[in-house]
Amino acid sequence: MKHIPLIGRILYSLIFLMSGLGHFFDLTTMSQYTASKGVPLPEVAVIITGIMLLAGGLSVLLGYKVKIGTALLVIFLVPTSFIMHNFWAVEDAMQSQMQMILFMKNISMAGAALLIYHFGTGELSLEKG
Repeated sequence: MKHIPLIGRILYSLIFLMSGLGHFFDLTTMSQYTASKGVPLPEVAVIITGIMLLAGGLSVLLGYKVKIGTALLVIFLVPTSFIMHNFWAVEDAMQSQMQMILFMKNISMAGAALLIYHFGTGELSLEKG
């Protein structure tokens, strides 16, 4: 049973690590989409959020400085949900549904980050607690 938190951390962190890498490997497309949502300095925003995702994802994966890492993830996830996935403002029904799914995914992932922040990462971590 002591491996369950580690497996959970691996599965949870994958989306942040992959997304963070995507911010850098597809910087132009990500910046264009970010600009289309009215975010100022979109390229800078994509770089900063990519760093936040990688740092937060690695923190959770390794169980190191998890309070900082999960805070970074929550700080990324909540505003991003409202800015980038504002389903209530999308007229096309299918696109609105997709944006609502992404919005709810992000909000639930923020909730999971808060649980990790509060309860810690389990035994198999670089830092205990």
